[in-house]
Amino acid sequence: MKEISLTPRDYQQKIYETAKDNNTLVVLPTGLGKTLIALLLAIERKKKFPLSKVLFLAPTRPLAEQHFNTFKKQLPELFADLQLFTGSVPAKQRKKIFQTAEIIFSTPQCIANDLRSNLYTSHEVSLLIIDEAHRCLKNYDYTKVVDFYKRQSENPLILGLTASPGSDSENVKEICKHLAVDEIEVRTRDSPDVKPYLQALEFEKVVVPFPPEFLEIKLLLKKIFDSQIEQLRKRSLLFGPANKIALLKLQGKLGARYTQAKDFNAMRGMSLTATAIKISHALELLETQTLSGVNEYFKGLLKQAADKRSKAVQNLVKSPEFNAANILLQELLTKKIEHPKIEETAVLVENQFKEKENSKIIIFTQFRETGTTLTRRLNKIKGINAMAFFGQAKKNNTGLSQKEQKEIIQKLNEGEINVLVATSIGEEGLDIAEVSAVIFYEPIPSAIRKIQRTGRTARLKPGKLIILVTKDTRDVINHYASGAREKRMYKVLEGVKADIKENNKIKTLDEFS
Repeated sequence: MKEISLTPRDYQQKIYETAKDNNTLVVLPTGLGKTLIALLLAIERKKKFPLSKVLFLAPTRPLAEQHFNTFKKQLPELFADLQLFTGSVPAKQRKKIFQTAEIIFSTPQCIANDLRSNLYTSHEVSLLIIDEAHRCLKNYDYTKVVDFYKRQSENPLILGLTASPGSDSENVKEICKHLAVDEIEVRTRDSPDVKPYLQALEFEKVVVPFPPEFLEIKLLLKKIFDSQIEQLRKRSLLFGPANKIALLKLQGKLGARYTQAKDFNAMRGMSLTATAIKISHALELLETQTLSGVNEYFKGLLKQAADKRSKAVQNLVKSPEFNAANILLQELLTKKIEHPKIEETAVLVENQFKEKENSKIIIFTQFRETGTTLTRRLNKIKGINAMAFFGQAKKNNTGLSQKEQKEIIQKLNEGEINVLVATSIGEEGLDIAEVSAVIFYEPIPSAIRKIQRTGRTARLKPGKLIILVTKDTRDVINHYASGAREKRMYKVLEGVKADIKENNKIKTLDEFS
């Protein structure tokens, strides 16, 4: 077999040495070369077991395709038969391809379905690579493929790759159990063997005032919210905090209770909870997003009420507080008043390009409407060519097909556009070239997503991370929550790592031979 010349960095080499003999979970920030570790391991397994197969799974088709192209570029033409599996390839054909393929790239859904249908088995697979391994939880297709693999493979080895498995100890343990992890290899931007390869990351928190004109709308919406919560407490349905997560969980419980026993208290509780969730969402848009977003949301509620879609929405839009809030909102929109974050973002972008003319920027936001409004505003700045980057789901005619997503990334990478305004679709995996600055339109409480977003800059060149925080709103809580969760995540990983060593590994490779 022809010798392949690849030069891994020190930390990649160390991780590879561990992964050669152990089922390994690799936790490495975005852009630090997790794929190269997978490539080195795939080469090693093919040399050790020449007749075996390597299976590389990624959660989306573009991501699987990206890994396929990376391997294709790095490996000599005749090293192995590389194949990309998609659901669009008929099952019969997949069965045929699998027989001769040596390195297969696919989404977990595709392989899980094929293994369930007994189209082929994973008997000959000597390496299973799981990208974005933080998804290897509960009943996700990753876990189904891994279960088949552990039962069927003659020479099993598992490599899990993630930028962050999250800060929940039980989830991290569950991921490790599913992947039968023997070793966890963790690196951060500050790890001694990683630091020499990274550029400086400049961090700036920009505090934006919550406009006094918005306060009256907030107080009116808060009055509706508080009345729903008070009634839920009086009915002994809600205890503890009344945040969005608690309300969504309560909604599920009440639904199950009503289905089982036709409980009237539960039915009334479902209506109160639904209204509280709707108002909580409106408050989030008002505090942290755009007035145009609140307006779109109000329009949607009014339409639902007109269509008599739900009694709860009909009662909500009839309430004097809702009507007063809507009148105030329309007055502000007529005066062309918008959330100050929009202008602040425009100033930050303009300053970045004054500082460095050939900059590239990614702006992350939770909501598509915010993304659309921001893109429109940024394109008014001379020299800025901004594009919105959304997922496939069709919402208000904003969904992008995978082909369109690919074209937009290419435009950014080639410099045809210089600002990408992305929702969460821009966080995970995709082959987006390094950018000069990453701007969070709002802080997010998730450690996983914060790490993924931040990894888009300060790799090969110095970069900036700017987070916008609206004063005296949930932005403040979310900003501190993600930082605390990130710190907790590394402590959790150390704890789980120690547990694995103490318990002589969660599962040994021998159990699956």
